[in-house]
Amino acid sequence: MRINALRARPRRRGKPKDDRERSVIADNILDRDLAADRPNHKWLADFTYIWTAEGWLYVAVVLDPLFPARRGLVHEG
Repeated sequence: MRINALRARPRRRGKPKDDRERSVIADNILDRDLAADRPNHKWLADFTYIWTAEGWLYVAVVLDPLFPARRGLVHEG
């Protein structure tokens, strides 16, 4: 990013709120216990989107904590 004179512009957002209606906040069933004793027992994921010259780039990363070196990256724009 430095070579191309790019800088990150972090956006500060509040935490999602439960408005007592149908909530989009998923239950935290892992409760930060990320240790897995067998493959495909727990998956970790993060989704984000990035504005590019071609439009929005949607990025999803999914990994199995038992094999953290195996990473998958899917993008769609």
